[in-house]
Amino acid sequence: MIVYSATRGQFTEDVFTNVIEGKILAAFERRLGHATSKREIESWKNSMQYMNNVLVGYGIPEDAGVAIEYKIPLTSKRVDFILTGCDADGNENAVIVELKQWSEVEATGKDAVVVTVINGARREVPHPSYQAWTYAALIRDFNDTVQEESIRLRPCAYLHNLKSDAAVNAPFYAEHTTRAPAFVREDVQQLGEFLRRYVRSGDRSRILYRIDHGRLKPSKSLIDHLVSLLEGNREFELIDDQKIVYETALDLTETARTGSKQVLIVEGGPGTGKSVVAINLLVELTRREMLAHYVTRNAAPREVFQSKLTGRFTKTHITNLFKGSGAYTESPPNSMDALIVDEAHRLNEKSGLYGNLGENQIKEIIATAKCSIFFIDEDQRVTLRDIGRKAEIRAWAKRLGARVHEMKLESQFRCNGSDGYLAWLDNTLGISNTANETLDGIDYDFRVCDSPNELYELIRERNVRSNKARLVAGYCWDWRSKKDPSVQDIVIPEHGFAMRWNLDDDGPLWLVKPGSIDQVGCIHTCQGLELEYVGVIIGPDLVVRNGHVITDATKRSRQDRSVHGFKKMLQTDPQAAKAAVDRIIKNTDRTLMTRGLKGCFVFCTDAETNEYFRQAATGVRSGDTAPSLPRVADSPGTCEQGMGRPQGRLLD
Repeated sequence: MIVYSATRGQFTEDVFTNVIEGKILAAFERRLGHATSKREIESWKNSMQYMNNVLVGYGIPEDAGVAIEYKIPLTSKRVDFILTGCDADGNENAVIVELKQWSEVEATGKDAVVVTVINGARREVPHPSYQAWTYAALIRDFNDTVQEESIRLRPCAYLHNLKSDAAVNAPFYAEHTTRAPAFVREDVQQLGEFLRRYVRSGDRSRILYRIDHGRLKPSKSLIDHLVSLLEGNREFELIDDQKIVYETALDLTETARTGSKQVLIVEGGPGTGKSVVAINLLVELTRREMLAHYVTRNAAPREVFQSKLTGRFTKTHITNLFKGSGAYTESPPNSMDALIVDEAHRLNEKSGLYGNLGENQIKEIIATAKCSIFFIDEDQRVTLRDIGRKAEIRAWAKRLGARVHEMKLESQFRCNGSDGYLAWLDNTLGISNTANETLDGIDYDFRVCDSPNELYELIRERNVRSNKARLVAGYCWDWRSKKDPSVQDIVIPEHGFAMRWNLDDDGPLWLVKPGSIDQVGCIHTCQGLELEYVGVIIGPDLVVRNGHVITDATKRSRQDRSVHGFKKMLQTDPQAAKAAVDRIIKNTDRTLMTRGLKGCFVFCTDAETNEYFRQAATGVRSGDTAPSLPRVADSPGTCEQGMGRPQGRLLD
């Protein structure tokens, strides 16, 4: 949907007569159905003056097309400025311009991320070249008119208040600035030449109109690329009941395409292959020319699965198929064929950075998709804001007229395929009573370490072969190193141990970055993902006294948002508040302790708790002779034998 469209001549007249921002606002309210901020109106006024100077100064023809605020279908994203016309060879072009009013920019170590000042505060934001390029890729990959009629999209960014391009054009961002050049205040001539190269003559074939009314479907190039990524990738092969769920989901999506709205709820514990099925569905539905997205609230699964599919850490155009759960607050009903929601237990009620958008993410997803597929494990709800429950999904499906189907993934592929380990863990953490009181006879490498140094050494040794072993911990220590990289976060002085939380630069990709063996991850960077071996530091928020598991939310870091609102809940319903937080803390440790495919090693900061886990695993009290724990071929030594201290991890 285009908010404002005109010829370049009409646009110039609107700018010269100082009515441009008023015309854009009137069209904005009429077409989008709501007002906007004074800040955005002021940005229209300023940015359009700069754009007009370039268009007039460099001879862009009066009959070229101008579009402002083009809302990209399937998203809430809007393209700031589009210029259409033909080049010297008669090729039809649409130049996409991402406009920024920033006066300062800082580079970061994160792919396609820069820092600027917004509303008086320094914030991390997408690089404008990356924005422009992904907008072009999204239109190209899903607009049938652009695909079939060879309309060429030419993205760029114009930061008209920025004096220096040192940060925005830093070599680190070359992949993005090569695809979409970034022009700053002093680059008027270069920008003018860029526009003139692609728009030598006007838009006489209604390019803007044809783009705006193009039929939506995945392009053949996108389909071929996506299918090629999955072929031969053993990490995404379907096994046993995964195949049954996959075929059922495909059938329901075909039914919903021409019939009534469908909802499929797929329940599965850790390691049952929920994400494997979800990725396969995304690829196959796209291959069938359906509009489908892979959706999670947490960014880590999205970015890790993208990197596993593509074999690279940097952004690619398939990023447009991976969405956050808050992306559908303004989506038209039934505009998507399918939304595949992984980690559905992590869905929230409200969306947006400040929790001020939308009504309910479950409602918005079901309303947007003809078929909604929810992969869920209620035992992995780890914050007070997590609303993902089967009952909640059923209730919204009924209200929205969708037929509900439920399935379960039973086969366990993590934890050495051992359902017994999961049952023992539930019993040991006090989540539920099971018959599995020890790990006797269970083929899974579980160990309790006497120190965090031994824990680190075990994980470091097992990481050498495959880069699939990591340390994780509950959020009981402040993330001080985010602002000061010279400090350590997780400090356990009685053991001379200190390590940092995962690097901020790695972000959601912490789990797969090679150097991350030397940092500790948290629930937010590993949930929904798996390792071969996981080392878990259990902090003071979970302790055991006389055989009873006790949780204490006050021992969590003050920066931890997972228990935000607990104190307010205590005032209104203390019993419910304590029960909710108790389950969140236990679920967090359960989730961390089920990330390992082959083994889990644990150290508890509380000595009595450490002994409790040791006894629970072996059935033997301290001082007694313990039976040998299950061993695997590449697991030399045991924690009890002492593996030495990690170099460079010790306190002075």
